[in-house]
Amino acid sequence: MLIAAITAFAAAKARADRFRSAWSFCSLWPVMAWLAIASVGLGPAASAWAQDAAALRARQVELSAALADNNFGRPLVLESMQQGDRLSGEIHAVIAQPFAVAAAALQSQQAWCDILMLHLNVKHCLAQGQGSDRRLQIAIGRKHDQPVADAFALGLGYRILASQSDYLALRLEAADGPLGTRDFRIALELAPLPAGGSFLHLSYSYRYGLAARLALQGYLATLGRDKVGFSVVGRTADGSPIHIEGLRGAVERNTLRYYLAVEAYLGALALPPAQRPERRLQAWFDATERHARQLHELERDDYLAMKRRELARLAAGSAAAN
Repeated sequence: MLIAAITAFAAAKARADRFRSAWSFCSLWPVMAWLAIASVGLGPAASAWAQDAAALRARQVELSAALADNNFGRPLVLESMQQGDRLSGEIHAVIAQPFAVAAAALQSQQAWCDILMLHLNVKHCLAQGQGSDRRLQIAIGRKHDQPVADAFALGLGYRILASQSDYLALRLEAADGPLGTRDFRIALELAPLPAGGSFLHLSYSYRYGLAARLALQGYLATLGRDKVGFSVVGRTADGSPIHIEGLRGAVERNTLRYYLAVEAYLGALALPPAQRPERRLQAWFDATERHARQLHELERDDYLAMKRRELARLAAGSAAAN
């Protein structure tokens, strides 16, 4: 048993080492995590796309018990799923912002650059194109400082699927990603709630091939072996929760990171524009630290310093282009 365990560990580490040059810049998994969005669920029907306000509000009613009583202590349900070569995670949540305010803000391409730049591994983001050719050009890299030229470039198509007085649906998607990943999507739906506020559905998914699977397995067997997600899959003898691990745990961590980025973006809208970037950075970091076991990667000062430099670099590039 011991020899077999050592052999398996050595093989996993060797696989991770073979892919380290492609993945070390983003601690391996965080890049994969950015390449995702889609369907996840408490049950087979949980990942269905609502398609209109009535269907999304019906989903809120379905989830009312879980929204009222969950491990997050607020109206938020996080679910994950692995189906064949697809990994996905999704969040349903009640947010405080009125629909008119949140929907208007989230339809902006630039808003999604502002949102994505909060993530540790997103180093650069430009909104490009018009009409059906709208897209975001991003760079994914290490969770520490890194030149944009050394990061992985990814173009995301940006599509507004529905923009109505009571329903918003949009999607960011890429056919191909690093190490053979494909069908990357981030999708969002939003509808107003009768009592005020809005109901939000955020999903994140991708498919992976052999190279990505080997790299992920190597990472999860070595650097990521102590990381867990949020779903409780059992209890220890003293009643402590046992959290999900592996690929689904990784998807859950990054799904929540992106949701918290949307939340931080919306929470800063009431401030003057010049004050919003700093408020978003601080709000996102504070929110992730409330789930430190799953999401802690950097100390606060290190994260803020890194992101301030990245935002300054973006601003300087934009000013030069103009």
